[in-house]
Amino acid sequence: QVQLVESGGGSVQTGGSLTLSCAASTVSACIGWFRQAPGKEREGVAVISGGDSTYYADSLKGRFILSRDNANNTLKLQMNSLKPEDTAMYYCAADRSFRCMTAIKTLGVNSGSAFNYWGQGTQVTVSS
Repeated sequence: QVQLVESGGGSVQTGGSLTLSCAASTVSACIGWFRQAPGKEREGVAVISGGDSTYYADSLKGRFILSRDNANNTLKLQMNSLKPEDTAMYYCAADRSFRCMTAIKTLGVNSGSAFNYWGQGTQVTVSS
C-alpha cells in the first residue's frame, strides 16, 4: 500500500505559478502527476520511473518541472506560465511494481492505468 497526500493547489491568474507537492508513505517504483478537467478524460502530466527517468506531456514541456526528493518520499510539480486550460484536479499516483516501469517506458505519461495508488487530488484553477 502507498498512501499519497497532495497539497499546493489553489487559484492563480494566467501567467502565474504554483508548486504541487505529493507526500508518499513509502518509496515507489513509479510516481507522477495526472490531471482531469471537468468533462474531460484524465491525462498524464509528468511521471518518474525507476532511476529518475522523467517523462512529460509534450504540451507541458518547458512550463512544468517535476522533481523527486527520495529522502523524504516527496514529489513536487512546479507549474509556471499557467494557462486557463491548466485548470483541473491534479492527482498524484504511484505504484511499486515493475509493470508500471514498463508501462512508462512504452507509454510515457499515458501510463495511468498502470498506477494502482492515487491521492485525493488538489484543485488548480487558472483564471484569465
